[in-house]
Amino acid sequence: MAAAKTTTLTFRIEPNIKEALCTAADRDHRSIANMVAVMIREHCARGGIPIQDKQAAKEPEAVKPKPRKR
Repeated sequence: MAAAKTTTLTFRIEPNIKEALCTAADRDHRSIANMVAVMIREHCARGGIPIQDKQAAKEPEAVKPKPRKR
């Protein structure tokens, strides 16, 4: 199976938040990038925000534009 393509995300956070992120990643034996992805997925799941799966992203007809509000 081919590796999934990724994108770069750059942002600034307070040092104490970064330290907490590093601690959480270490405790879960994850990379920082993977820990951020896990946190985002969990937050979206709690908020009812869907995340398109990788297979659907490859199929153009699987993505339907939202109707515009007028």
